[in-house]
Amino acid sequence: METHELKTWPEYFEPLLRGEKTVELRKDDRGYAVGDTLILREYDPETGQYTGRSCTRLVTHILRGEPWLQPGYAALSVVDTEKEGALERVAQAAKSGAIA
Repeated sequence: METHELKTWPEYFEPLLRGEKTVELRKDDRGYAVGDTLILREYDPETGQYTGRSCTRLVTHILRGEPWLQPGYAALSVVDTEKEGALERVAQAAKSGAIA
């Protein structure tokens, strides 16, 4: 399981923080896998600076490729590990063989 630090624009960061946005659409260039941790850092493209705010999410499912996405992109389903107890669920799924 890897940790990925990612820029997130303010209009996408706020819904993540509130728990309303549970999917990240990303270029699939980092070898994302179920169980990976995303550190999403709010980045203001107008100033070219990070705002100092961040949140951590756990990848629970990945959808890749056609017909739903353009080649080279992935939809990462994410949960807030602190609010959902997700780490325990992923660990249990890994033990049962549900996650390869």
